[in-house]
Amino acid sequence: SNPEERAKAIVEATHNYDKPEVISEVSKNLGEAMVGINIEDIPEKDLLAKRGD
Repeated sequence: SNPEERAKAIVEATHNYDKPEVISEVSKNLGEAMVGINIEDIPEKDLLAKRGD
C-alpha cells in the first residue's frame, strides 16, 4: 500500500466525517488495511502507561 495515499485518505475522511459518500470514495483502492499491534505482544518496558490489574 501507499502511505502517502493512505494519509491523504485519512485527512479527507476526517474532514468529511459526516459525508459517507466522500469517505467511501477516498477509501477505495487503498490496498490492504494497516496492521495493528496486539497490546499483549508489546514488552512491558515499551509500554507508555500500564493499565489494568
